[in-house]
Amino acid sequence: MRILLWHVHGSWTTAFVQGPHTYVVPVTPGRGPDGLGRARTFDWPDSVIEVPPEQLRETDVDVVILQRPHEADLAEQWLGRRPGRDVPAVYLEHNAPHGQVPDTRHPAIGLSGVTLCHVTHFNRLMWDNGDLPATVIEHGIVDPGSRFTGELPHAAVVVNEPVRRGRTTGTDLLPQFADAAPLDVFGMGTEGLAGHLGLPPGRCRSHELAQRDLHTAMAQRRVYVHPVRWTSLGLSLLEAMHLGMPVVALATTEATEAVPEGAGVVSTRIDVLTDAVRDFIADPLYARTTGERARTAALARYGLSRFLDDWERLLKEVTR
Repeated sequence: MRILLWHVHGSWTTAFVQGPHTYVVPVTPGRGPDGLGRARTFDWPDSVIEVPPEQLRETDVDVVILQRPHEADLAEQWLGRRPGRDVPAVYLEHNAPHGQVPDTRHPAIGLSGVTLCHVTHFNRLMWDNGDLPATVIEHGIVDPGSRFTGELPHAAVVVNEPVRRGRTTGTDLLPQFADAAPLDVFGMGTEGLAGHLGLPPGRCRSHELAQRDLHTAMAQRRVYVHPVRWTSLGLSLLEAMHLGMPVVALATTEATEAVPEGAGVVSTRIDVLTDAVRDFIADPLYARTTGERARTAALARYGLSRFLDDWERLLKEVTR
């Protein structure tokens, strides 16, 4: 099967392209948002091929994966075929709704013949999906392996653009976590975060690493902190669990489903969460045993084989 999709979400796509198909990814000369092409910091197989927009009309495509509202029109323009009418299509929703939640109508409403697929049950619950057939395929992770050492008595946080995104990513909560342990914040747009928060550099350090180096660096920290208020389900949280890290997370969106009892601490109370960070920092053995349970839980629910099997069933259903 030849699947057309845009490179929108690097971590999710890295798991998706591990399947048995050929993955056609548009590429434009400037590698802008509609033509990023192959990932440069993730490990993608040779089955992911780059195709310029002007060649797509001559390219065999069996199904289109839409991920943004404008992609249906873009696919029709580039392919010469309308997704859902002339070629089978799935609209994959990565995000929780914004705006007037829970009355936000999904942008795929009105796309005839398109199946809507959410990445979490929380998302399907909170979006107004209209009459669209809506399903859920939970995330899958390419297992980075059990790497936890916890040698550094610090807390790891992974978030992109924390200054711009502010309360959405829980940036305002970081000073309270920094009181419990030194923070190492990984992600794009984290430079100058300590100054923005009024924290001394020793309590909050920013790091922007390539994906190939990120997992090793995360696993050297003793605990993973997930301060995000409103997101679909941060894949960094699942990656931390796969690494064998104990996790501390806000009990919002899908986090309560992702982190079972014994795999970490999940709460809406900041005092409970900061106390948990202190406990993990103070007791390396407690951190390790909790992280082992987190890894076991993540492999069972968010393993790659289950994810690919679920997608195989959906793709066969929409293309038959």
